[in-house]
Amino acid sequence: MRNTNRQTTTKTLADLYRALDRQQVVTVSFLKEEKDDAGKKTGRLVETVRSLEIFDIRTTRDGRIVFEAMDRATGEARTIRVDRVLSYTVHRMAYILDRPEPTKYVRPAPAPTTSVYDLFLYELARDQDDADYTPRTLIQTQAALAA
Repeated sequence: MRNTNRQTTTKTLADLYRALDRQQVVTVSFLKEEKDDAGKKTGRLVETVRSLEIFDIRTTRDGRIVFEAMDRATGEARTIRVDRVLSYTVHRMAYILDRPEPTKYVRPAPAPTTSVYDLFLYELARDQDDADYTPRTLIQTQAALAA
């Protein structure tokens, strides 16, 4: 068993990547947020131990390194932050669980080149927050809209 407080994050990641590459099971002791009876997170961290089959290691938007793995006890996918891993053991056992299918890339439609208005609407449609916005022309008598 490797204690992560005695080694660098780089060494931990190297071992996890090696386990992913060789498709070897990893038993991980880590901290997770406790949930109450209603299923809401309480903010308190509790230690748990799981045997996992890692299928992805990535960086989140906020810069944290996480790995996604299939839990051998429940058969469900889990996401675990590397900074919350306390210790781990890499086993020689092979994977037996089916991992979830990756999402497929959908190529966007080509940008229109005929008019600026069509290009403007095309760019708005790509941004999910503003997809329902349509531009309108302000008339000088509508002073309330100018504010």
